[in-house]
Amino acid sequence: MNSRQQVQHLLDFIDASPSPWHAVRSIEALLSASRFVRLDETARWSLQAGGRYYVVRDDSSIIAFVQGQQPLPDTGFKIIGAHTDSPGLRVKPNAASYLDGFLRLGVEVYGGPILASFADRDLSLAGRVSYKNGQGGIESRLIRFEQPLLRLPNLAIHMNRSVNDDGLKFNKQNELPLLLTRLSEEQLPQAYFASLLQQQSGIYGRILSWDLNVYDTQKGVFWGAESEFYADSQLDNLASCHAAITALLDDSVLEAGSTLVCALFDHEEIGSESNKGADGSFLPDTLLRIALATETEQQDYARALAKSLMISADMAHAYQPNFPLAYEPEHKVLVNKGPVIKVNAGLRYSTESHAEALFANWCEEAGVPYQKYSHRSDLPCGSTIGPITSAKLGIRSVDVGNPMWAMHSIRESAGVLDHDFMIRVMKRFFAG
Repeated sequence: MNSRQQVQHLLDFIDASPSPWHAVRSIEALLSASRFVRLDETARWSLQAGGRYYVVRDDSSIIAFVQGQQPLPDTGFKIIGAHTDSPGLRVKPNAASYLDGFLRLGVEVYGGPILASFADRDLSLAGRVSYKNGQGGIESRLIRFEQPLLRLPNLAIHMNRSVNDDGLKFNKQNELPLLLTRLSEEQLPQAYFASLLQQQSGIYGRILSWDLNVYDTQKGVFWGAESEFYADSQLDNLASCHAAITALLDDSVLEAGSTLVCALFDHEEIGSESNKGADGSFLPDTLLRIALATETEQQDYARALAKSLMISADMAHAYQPNFPLAYEPEHKVLVNKGPVIKVNAGLRYSTESHAEALFANWCEEAGVPYQKYSHRSDLPCGSTIGPITSAKLGIRSVDVGNPMWAMHSIRESAGVLDHDFMIRVMKRFFAG
């Protein structure tokens, strides 16, 4: 596929993935089409050299791997890590409330979204509901409202005269509840909302709880005079997830001698400290089970980790010419100019000089341009799963990402050429 086709595939992937739970289902579909076999964490694993496998934890984190043809101690693991979640709004348990004739849904802020970008958008809900099945157990089912269901209307400038000087701000408790419908005083808000969930899911009288994400129903688009840019929600970080899986599924890497791993985690945006986050046991458990299934002794497993490498892939801050003072003057990375190696002396990124040189060399071998990013010294620097995973496993890691604008907005933008560049260097990493 050419660059535009790759991005169209990415936009289709994102538009089918309005929540982390849907993202993992979309990834499962891609893996299944390439004959990957799902493993169960509660079962014993029997792995074959060259075998293609994946495992899911709690519906929103997934690890896919190709079992290497060569012994683990000789090659180690080649890992690409990314995350399935994005900043936004999540629906509270007792969300529905009545105020002045309106039914509103209470939400909590998840991660660090640009809240102003949610105003006046065509919003809806997606996620999962958990319910009691007919056998007395608990199951979960994905749910998605396709139509615009919710809105956060702006206050008119006539009542907020300073908005263009002071910026658009919302009180997270009082001003973020989303408008759903008009309601009479006789109607019960919680019952009305419950009926919506039942109708959409097809589960009546048995829904006990939910994880619901607020998403923008507008689909992804190309833009620019030559359609050289694209925009969608959740580029941070579904673009990295898509690039990693696309690289793993390429015919040129599936027969590689090393064991290849894509580890895509939920909860990065809130610190990764959960049973399925990068700071949890999911990746260490999976790597150890791969070693045990191939009869690798503990000392040889430690040798394998010592030979392992990881690319931590998360999006990078592209230079926006309207705000030049927000950037380190000598590190203005540009869209459509290649992947970005992210460096931070305080190890907010995991990159050190050797890993930096490795990634630069992979780019050169793949015929891909690359850039280097350092944050302004007088601004706090964000972080990624790279330092967490590298420290937990004791493996070398490099933090990279494609440049993008408006990170953490509900509508983000990036360059068409860069997505293909990233896929090409990831394929080089896996195949080398």
